[in-house]
This record gives sequence, structure tokens and C-alpha cells, in this order.
Amino acid sequence: MNGHVCKMCRYISIIGSAPKKCPVCGAPKTAFEEKENAIITPKDVKNKTELEKKHDPVVIVVRKCGLIAEGCVDVHAKMGEILHPMQPEHFIQHIDFYIDKAFIARAHLTPEKLNPAAALHLKAGGGPSTGSGPSRAESRGGKLAVIALCNLHGAWIKEVQL
Repeated sequence: MNGHVCKMCRYISIIGSAPKKCPVCGAPKTAFEEKENAIITPKDVKNKTELEKKHDPVVIVVRKCGLIAEGCVDVHAKMGEILHPMQPEHFIQHIDFYIDKAFIARAHLTPEKLNPAAALHLKAGGGPSTGSGPSRAESRGGKLAVIALCNLHGAWIKEVQL
């Protein structure tokens, strides 16, 4: 999958063009370069290689949050059906989250002390800015994308419907 990659922070734009400014580090549009195969997916999802099993993100959407009682949908992301290593020589650097191709959050990971996973608490209602009506994701059945960056094997994506 092609993408526009920020040379400063390695954020990947999946909207088909580079943004005016990087939503992660603030770098200008000129800091982006278009890359073929910027994002990797398994070649055959039913017959994944061991490398693919360690890198293909697993995403779970939990409709009832255990932390915020109402109006919250949890998103859990871990790297791989076989848990990805988190050693100084081979680890997941960060996990980016998008809704409908728009960037919403990044989790930075460090090796040895963390597992290759992250979670978000999405607002399930309350509109984008007005505080009324369903959220953008809820009203359109939005698509969540998770992109994880391995320091050795590149960026891997998983998309799920919310």
C-alpha cells in the first residue's frame, strides 16, 4: 500500500496525499515523500508466514468500556497473533490510530519495558465538536485503521469497522 511518509517522525498519510502539516510532529508538507509499499499487509491472510503473524496487527473493538462508564468504546491493538518481540534490536516503535483515514492518536513504545500493544477510549457519542448527536465514527460506521511500525520490518496496517 502506498503512502506519504513524514521524514521527521515516520507518520504515514493514508488519504492519498501529504497533509499541509504533519499531525504528529508539525513538519511541513515538504517533509513528506511518497513511498510505494509504505504499508505492508499479509500476502495471504489465510496462510500467513511467521513474520506476518508477528507483524499483522490484531484489533479488538470493545463496545462497553471498563474505565469510562458511558459514551466510550475501547479499541485494543496488539502486534501479531504471535506476540511481536520488544527487544532493543527488534521492536515496535509506535502505533498510530486513524478513523476514516484521519489520524487521531499515536502510542510511542520503548523496548524491554512494554508489550507491543496500545489501547484507546473513543467517544461513542457527543458529536465532533458540538456535544450533540452521534460521533462521526458512530454515525457513519467509521473505519478504524491501526498502523504499527517495526524498526526492522516496516509499517503494518489493520482496518476494522467500528
